[in-house]
Amino acid sequence: MSVPVPDRLGLLGDETVLDAGCGAGALTTQLLARVPRGRVVAVDTSPEALEAARRVLPVKLVDLLVQDLTSLVLEDPVDAVASMGTFHLIADHDALVGRLAAALRPGGRLAARCAGAGNVAAVHAAVERLRGHEPWATALTGWASPWTFATPEETAARLTAAGFVDVDCRLDAREVVPDDPYAHLRTVVLGRHLERLPEEAHDDFVRAVQAEMQAAEGAVVLRYVGLEIDATKAPDHRPGEHPDEIAARLRG
Repeated sequence: MSVPVPDRLGLLGDETVLDAGCGAGALTTQLLARVPRGRVVAVDTSPEALEAARRVLPVKLVDLLVQDLTSLVLEDPVDAVASMGTFHLIADHDALVGRLAAALRPGGRLAARCAGAGNVAAVHAAVERLRGHEPWATALTGWASPWTFATPEETAARLTAAGFVDVDCRLDAREVVPDDPYAHLRTVVLGRHLERLPEEAHDDFVRAVQAEMQAAEGAVVLRYVGLEIDATKAPDHRPGEHPDEIAARLRG
């Protein structure tokens, strides 16, 4: 069983922690409990999510910022970075790592969990097969995957190049056979796809994906793969390096 993200940061209670992709504030709440004398900076791209977080969080102890993590700018560096369920929704991981490295003080800890390589592969394969048939061939033209499922190896290499040490990246997996495959696919898995389709096509698309998965495997079986990330920013990391310079260096 994986260790919860906040427990992997080694917090003493007086730190400033960045919640990178805070959503409605679930992880933020856990972090606040671990820094009773500190502060949390909660960042998300969605103003609606931050408004929901504002309603449940003690805002005097939290800085809520609407920012994209690939262009993140903080006034002061933080002591630790935590994230849950966000990194796989970001396409440019070089820019992401560059900005997180710039936001974190030398010696600070990073702990994160997101979806990793191989996550819901059967769903991805079903969607790819639908690209060969109308009406989905036209509807899906030009679409890239809404997910970036990185491997532990490429993530570790990216972090190391950005100035992190003690890097540990690993996968874990579990299989889910939902009682109601249609509802699970629609509400849990395919939300990003449905955002790009007209509402009247949502039901047909979900049922088409379900049919493809059942035809291929005999049932809707979802293999969820998590990527756990732990790293420390090197104490002698280049203190003045701009995050764009880090991202450019990562790209070679």
